[in-house]
Formats: sequence, structure tokens, C-alpha cells
Amino acid sequence: MQLIRPDINIDFMGKRNLLMLLSAALLVLSLIPLLINGGPNYGIDFSGGILVQVKFQKPTDAGAVKAALKPIGMDDSLVQRFGKVEDSEFLIRAQKPGLELAGLDQKLSQALNASYGDGFEVRRVETVGPKVGKDLREQALMAIFFALLLMAVYISGRFEAKWILSAVMAGVLVATALLTHWILATVLGLPDTLVMIAQIVIALGVTLAACWVLRLRYAMGAVVSLSHDVMITVGIYTLCGREFNLSSVAAILTVIGYSLNDTIIVYDRIRENLRKGARGVSFEQVINESVNQTLSRTILTSGTTLLVLVCLFLLGGGVIEDFALALLLGVAVGTYSSVYVASPMLLLMPQGGGVKLSLPQAAPAKPAAKPAPKPAPGPEPEEMNDDPHRPANIRRVRGRTAKVSRSKRKKH
Repeated sequence: MQLIRPDINIDFMGKRNLLMLLSAALLVLSLIPLLINGGPNYGIDFSGGILVQVKFQKPTDAGAVKAALKPIGMDDSLVQRFGKVEDSEFLIRAQKPGLELAGLDQKLSQALNASYGDGFEVRRVETVGPKVGKDLREQALMAIFFALLLMAVYISGRFEAKWILSAVMAGVLVATALLTHWILATVLGLPDTLVMIAQIVIALGVTLAACWVLRLRYAMGAVVSLSHDVMITVGIYTLCGREFNLSSVAAILTVIGYSLNDTIIVYDRIRENLRKGARGVSFEQVINESVNQTLSRTILTSGTTLLVLVCLFLLGGGVIEDFALALLLGVAVGTYSSVYVASPMLLLMPQGGGVKLSLPQAAPAKPAAKPAPKPAPGPEPEEMNDDPHRPANIRRVRGRTAKVSRSKRKKH
């Protein structure tokens, strides 16, 4: 079965300006809920508090559950239906500042027992202190941040054979991140969330500037593409009302790896076609041809992956639903960005913008002297008879001289 013809020629790069405007619109749309909420909708893992999953034997609603929790002062907790309506299953989240977590799960069970008797089952209890939640949040954001930067270092060495410059850039980025954190947190005393956001923005800016100055065009395309994927995925994920927790971080890191793998496939084909060096073919045509050549692989790989994720999202249940949704969004956006973000970024500096760093080269060696050409062989002379001026015992035969005895000469 052949889904894509081998000779297909879709003008992807001809529509790059329109699609990059679409990417900018998606970025703005994804930033709106983050700005309104002051960041992602952090779950218990990152904000601290208690999470209880309860299944009731009889149908009930969130209002009735809150009323049952009023005697212990938890009627302002977030009660959310979990799974299907007929399952009568709810998640109870309590995230109040200064909430005493010790023994809270037992008080909650006693309050529900007073209203529902034995007609409920506590299936899950998660308790995270505020200090632990804060540390987990910082470590998760730093993991995503450094994953983006180190991917840029890998791309630089992988495609442009500039491992030394890549190592220098990695050192500069780590030093920039640590110095920025020290200035913002210790010297200026800014809040932790603001420090992390400013640190990520500054380090990404330094990364893009370094890619431009060091002429690392493939690295720049990869950084912009991966940042595009992460921001849109997190923004749409927040817009859907989903909680950002440890499973969401695992999904984001998976999306970064998947998107980078798809980008590497396209970049490999671009580099291969550039090495062929067809005359009269522009860089835009080379990119367009490369994307068309990898289109079949992209559709088959992304299509089968999305099919599995859709099944997980619809049939996996409430526990894995958020994880599957983050992967579903990330894989779809990552496949799109490999064609319409990572590839067009190469066209912004097709010959490599910025400063060209050149190392001193040794003087070229002088070419070795060519040996004198041998004279063309002339016609071989016939046997020459003796003449009165030639010695008696020497004659030339076919270009050779030989001694001949006088007795043999007399016979001739």
C-alpha cells in the first residue's frame, strides 16, 4: 500500500509565511490563559495540599459532597467529577494556605461517613506539603528548560560539526542561568515564580543570540521549534482546564524528544540534498524537496502515534487521561512545527548569519615538480651497414650497439 507518491511535490515553503502567522496566533492564544492564571494550573504535586479520590455507591453531585465536608471546614475545597457520570466518582482537592495536613484524610473520611454512611470508597489519597510542592515545581520547570537548551547543543554538534562551539555555548548557558537566578533571587529578592520565568526568558534569548553569532542555523531552528511546541502545548493544556502535575512534565519531556526526532529526520534529508549540490537549485527548493521526500515517513509515524494516543485518551480512564491529552497535543504540534517552523527558520539565514569565526589555516604546500615528459619514441632504425668511419667491431642494430667479431663481419 502506497499512501504518498514518490514524485509528490507540494509547495510547503511557498505557504510558510501564512503558516508562521498561524503559529504566532497559536502562541498568543496559548499565552492568554497563562497570563490570566499567573502560570499553569498547578496540581497537588506542585502547589501542595491534599487530593482524595472517592467513589460513591449512589448517584450524587459536587454540591452534596461539599455540604458533607462543611463540618470540618473543607466546604470550599474543589470537588470535580472524575470519569463518567454513572460512575459517581469525584476528586476532592484542598489547597488552602496553612492547611494542616496531618490526619486530614481521616477527618475527611469521618465527615463523608456521617453523610453517606458506608456508601463510599476512598480510592486514592495524595498529600504534598507546600515546601515539597515548591521544590518539585522548580525542578520540573528547570528540567524542561535545560532539556530545550541541551537539545540545541546536540543539534549544533550533530549537524554542523561544531562540537567545541557547542560545548562553549553550553557553558555560557549554564553560567547565564545560574547568574540570572542569583541576581534575581538573592540580590533583587523577587518572588520564585517571577525569578523562574525571567530566568527562562533571558536564557532563551541568550541561546538564540549565540546561535546567530556562531552561525548555528540548525540549532536556532531546533530551539525555536521546541520552544514553540512546549508553549503551545502547555497553553492549550491550561486552556482546557487540566492540571499541570508530574505526569504533565513527563508528557512535555516526551514531546520534546519526539519533536526533536522528527526535526532531525527533516534536517538530515536537507543536509543530504545540499551535499548533492545540484546546480540552479535554490536553498528554498532544497528544503521543499526534502520535506516532500520525508512526508511519507512523517505521516505514517505521526499517524500511528496519534492513533494510539487517541485510544488512550478515550479509553484509558481518568488516571491517564491528562497525560494522554498532553501527549496528543504535543505530538500534533511537534509534527506541524517540523515542517512549518524548524524548516523555514533555516531560510532566515540560509548562508549562516552573524559573525563568521575562522581559524588560521596553514599555507598550502607547493605542488611537487612534475617529472620531465619522456620523448615520444621515434621509428626504430633499421640495421645499419658498416661505414668507413665506424669502428670495425661495433655496429647498430635497431637502436642498440653491439660488438661484432671481425670473422662475422667478413662473412657479411
